[in-house]
Amino acid sequence: MKNYLLIGLIITLLMSCRKRLDSFLFNPHQLETYQLDAYQGELTLDLEGAFNVPDSMIHQLQWNVALEEGQAQMSAIYVGDTTKINSDTIILYCHGNKDHMDFYWPRQKLYANTGGLGRYGILMFDYPGYGLSEGKASEQNMYISTARAIEWLKDQGLEDSRFIIFGFSLGSAAACEVAGHPAEYALSPSKIILEAPFASAETMIQDAALLSMPGSFLVDLQIDNATEIKKVEIPLLWIHGIDDHFLSLTSHGQIVYDNKTIGYKESYLVPGGGHETTPFAAGYQNYIDRISAFISL
Repeated sequence: MKNYLLIGLIITLLMSCRKRLDSFLFNPHQLETYQLDAYQGELTLDLEGAFNVPDSMIHQLQWNVALEEGQAQMSAIYVGDTTKINSDTIILYCHGNKDHMDFYWPRQKLYANTGGLGRYGILMFDYPGYGLSEGKASEQNMYISTARAIEWLKDQGLEDSRFIIFGFSLGSAAACEVAGHPAEYALSPSKIILEAPFASAETMIQDAALLSMPGSFLVDLQIDNATEIKKVEIPLLWIHGIDDHFLSLTSHGQIVYDNKTIGYKESYLVPGGGHETTPFAAGYQNYIDRISAFISL
């Protein structure tokens, strides 16, 4: 009887926490301003003074966006020459579930040095609720803000053949959504890069669950990269740290990779790489050289 009471209590608690569990994948922090190199908080990577970019290449942007709950402002950072978006190859970087663009700024600088400083333009943006971006952090709002970033690139003259989409961790959902439904977006990417992608919200919940029950019982999130990747025809580069204990290679990334059965794909598995530390474990130059080689295919 005590066991049944305990199970009932756990289920009641889980149901009462449904809203919190629905936001399990989103861990935003808001800011009053972006500080970039002056930011003193936690960072995704420590570049130790390397791979810097000059101020002249850094452009902070704001756009209006129509979210589920109404009009809002979203923030983005472009590194490169905005007057050459109509001729440059551009990487749209969809960051992870944590913090804001200041946290991911070292990654944007690293990608800006891929193939040599200025070889590729890099656009990063904050999802609603992150950094200076207004609105509610949600799955649908993440897709809406991604679409708005793509619209801006299209307005600057970017074409499909020069458009690369890169999703890290949570951002893999946005990248797979765009690549799997290209007709629904202003641009269709020519290549997709996924680093530490997760298989689905269901798998994430099951990985952490105390009870064996469908993830849909606990969350309303519909994210399912393992299914979306089956629709992706463009070339894929999958990057994953072998020692990623947050989104494991076997239960997440490998499933996504194996499910891509149409078109070219390649994997870059990094010994010693954790969830955030794979570029460091690979060696920063080795890491961006591998990305550059894939883009140049």
